[in-house]
Amino acid sequence: MSSIVAIVGRPNVGKSTFFNRMIQKREAIVDSISGVTRDRHYGKSDWNGRNFTLIDTGGYVEGSDDIFQKEIDKQVNLAIEEADVIVFMVDVTDGVTGMDEVIADLLRRSQKPIFLGINKVDNAQRLEATLEFYSLGFEQFYSISSINGSGSGELLDDIVKKLPKEEEREEDPLPRFAVVGRPNAGKSSFINALIGEDRYIVTDIAGTTRDSIDTQYNRFGFDFNLVDTAGIRRKAKVKEDIEFYSVMRSVRAIEYCDICLLVVDGTRGFDGQVQNIFWLAHRNNKGIVILVNKWDLVEKDTNASKAYEAKIRAEIAPFTDVPIIFISSLSKQRIFKAVETAVEVYQSRSRRIPTKAFNNTMLPIIEKTPPPAYKGKYVKIKFCTQLPTPHPQFAFFCNLPQYVKDPYRRFLENKLREEYDFTGIPIQIFFRKK
Repeated sequence: MSSIVAIVGRPNVGKSTFFNRMIQKREAIVDSISGVTRDRHYGKSDWNGRNFTLIDTGGYVEGSDDIFQKEIDKQVNLAIEEADVIVFMVDVTDGVTGMDEVIADLLRRSQKPIFLGINKVDNAQRLEATLEFYSLGFEQFYSISSINGSGSGELLDDIVKKLPKEEEREEDPLPRFAVVGRPNAGKSSFINALIGEDRYIVTDIAGTTRDSIDTQYNRFGFDFNLVDTAGIRRKAKVKEDIEFYSVMRSVRAIEYCDICLLVVDGTRGFDGQVQNIFWLAHRNNKGIVILVNKWDLVEKDTNASKAYEAKIRAEIAPFTDVPIIFISSLSKQRIFKAVETAVEVYQSRSRRIPTKAFNNTMLPIIEKTPPPAYKGKYVKIKFCTQLPTPHPQFAFFCNLPQYVKDPYRRFLENKLREEYDFTGIPIQIFFRKK
């Protein structure tokens, strides 16, 4: 499992700004008003070859009368309990506050590695002011600026040294297909229909499934592990501690599977939370098959599925090369087609293209449509190869890799998809110095 780093501190010290910089996305809302972050935000980050999960927490305030604050404090305590390493964020412009001292005591009781990050240190005068923070009782602190990133490299160097050693997972010879989606979309019903028995509890109440459970599927020439997961809902909706951990296990199931069968409730649509799950699978480079369930309940004419499919593809652009199958777990409509498609996606994800054949295919395409000149300089791609990784990654070797921009990268990806069947699979393309 990837290690977990939690960012903790009182409100408005810059936790979310630091979080956004680390995951290289504007995922957490940042505002000068304190208390904007009310829930935990999760993101993937890496440093010096170590991947880890980063948690941004709401600002901790003890004894507040704010209606939301008790829930925020509870979320902070959960993050501390779950984390392997904690970044304690303070604000140099405010100096040491009483709340900083309360949080410092709380964190020391956790007996976990704690890194004191003094934020907003972006000039020499503020650097002198950091000495005051020795009073919090930590041997070392890190002067950083979340806005421009200064000082964060030294902090991250020391954080990754304290992360637990990555456990090597026992290799399972069978591929893992995770059935994921939001609560009550019909994930357990889909698996029950496939295996032909009511192995999983199915109710109309969202959140019936609490854990991620494996079932070996060995029928009709197929052999793989099906993983039923708890529904992943928006973090604002996750109230119980047990559900919080269920959602985390579902996220981990996505990280460790080969193919994600994303079950969508056809009566609700491809809403924002379903899109979040889709992009989580995409970021983890998993094969994806979208299953629109409960299609028998949707009022539809002959063109309804085409319109529904077009709407989904518009939402997942530019990664639109994904199979979309309309199913009904209740009537078993097209559920075996879903399995066949998932197996095909798995086989495509595992495909290895010989280097000579790959060059014979791609170099003529590149010669016919080379990368556009940049600053009067021409990029010449002379060689390409598939990298030996579990999912499709390709390296193109050229004289000026820094001048190859995203539009040409997308052009090559589209040509790859035309020449080879990579439907449902994210492709990564790298340009390297010849």
